[in-house]
Amino acid sequence: VKMTSKGRDLEKKNKQRVTSVSLSFCCSSCFRRLPVKMTSKGRKIVMARRFDGMPLVSDFALQEETLPPLQEGGVLCETVCLSVDPYMRSYSRNMKEGDVMMGQTMSKVVESRHANYAVGDLVLYYSGWRDRYVVPNPDDPRPWPLQKANYIPEGHPSSLSLGVLGMPGATAYFGLNEICKPVKSGETVVVNAAAGAVGAVVGQLAKAQGCKVVGFAGTDEKVEYLKEMGFDVAMNYKTMPPLEDVLHQHCPNGIDIYFDNVGGAFSDTVMHQMNQFGRVSVCGCISQYNNTTPSIGPRLQGLLISKQIRMEGFLVHRWKDDWMQCMDALGALVREGKMKYRETIVEGFERAPEALIGMLEGDNIGKMIVKCQ
Repeated sequence: VKMTSKGRDLEKKNKQRVTSVSLSFCCSSCFRRLPVKMTSKGRKIVMARRFDGMPLVSDFALQEETLPPLQEGGVLCETVCLSVDPYMRSYSRNMKEGDVMMGQTMSKVVESRHANYAVGDLVLYYSGWRDRYVVPNPDDPRPWPLQKANYIPEGHPSSLSLGVLGMPGATAYFGLNEICKPVKSGETVVVNAAAGAVGAVVGQLAKAQGCKVVGFAGTDEKVEYLKEMGFDVAMNYKTMPPLEDVLHQHCPNGIDIYFDNVGGAFSDTVMHQMNQFGRVSVCGCISQYNNTTPSIGPRLQGLLISKQIRMEGFLVHRWKDDWMQCMDALGALVREGKMKYRETIVEGFERAPEALIGMLEGDNIGKMIVKCQ
């Protein structure tokens, strides 16, 4: 059969088309050479409505997002655990509707184009509330570089990298040992929110340095936890006698160090029991985070002068350069059984709003963690 030139051209085009399809999908290596941009999806939780007082679950929205292509030097991560912390409520005042909720995650590297990170590595990153995300430049220090979570002592959960061996542990360590230095044996230390992720570590560190530690928490179960950790005095602030009377009874020689996580009327009372040259570490003010109008309390300047009290607020990232030294010190205490801890686990990425609200309402003992997988 004779074929016309038009027919030969059509046959040639068909062969080229078939050949192109065959080459595109014949093997995985050929597939990767396709000039098609492959996209990856993830989920994020955003502020759907600005908080008015205590946040509501309806103030959040779960959304799907398209992740950027992974470039040379970047890593793709899947979130294993997500941290919820009191500071989120305070910082949320600066957020806009539609912004991704802030926060740190402990994640697993699932794809890497960076020489220092392999698939399967566990890493820490301030990704916000995302279940999958791309880190384009893991070495960028702003706001915090990608960090391997490979320093957790054997036999302990990797989620400790979000708790006692993470930001809360460092907050306790530096907030006590730097802000309140020198911490001396025999001194009296008062800690509120003492059964939380930070307060529990503060109390144990103070005990290890020979201090008398008085802790306050909001349930009888938490009080028992404080006693297990070695607090000298543990009180349920919701059911105890007036705070002033409690302090006179259990701190008869006054207070040398006050680690404040709560603020408000509680702190107003404690400040009047401080000793000369007392030190106050202002870590948080959770009693005021959900206020819809500013609260007004006593003016402290005269008290600070007359008792020569040093009172200082802080953000823990001030000690970024000393971070791993702190982790080594806390890790040794965990390894030796001298630092006890608890975690309150909420299952499911989509339940992060419930976890945050529960933590703000005091539902947790120790560190509140959202387990995402």
